[in-house]
Amino acid sequence: MREAVPFAFVAESDHFRSNVTPPPKERLTAAQWLGRGLLGLTLVAGLVGSLVFGMPALGAGDAGGHRHQSEASDGR
Repeated sequence: MREAVPFAFVAESDHFRSNVTPPPKERLTAAQWLGRGLLGLTLVAGLVGSLVFGMPALGAGDAGGHRHQSEASDGR
């Protein structure tokens, strides 16, 4: 069985409402729009570039021209 919880403070919350309005949001300037756009474009280009250069390394295929034999396997 649950106990009743007194929520009198919720009922009284209308009594404490403020009549002060918050200041209006500032509009972005053209320079701020351009800066944010360039930042977003730079981030997207970095992600795409990392995928383009990283995908060949993640491939499960042959190593290509990277055939390196260690000296330990020379049969000394």
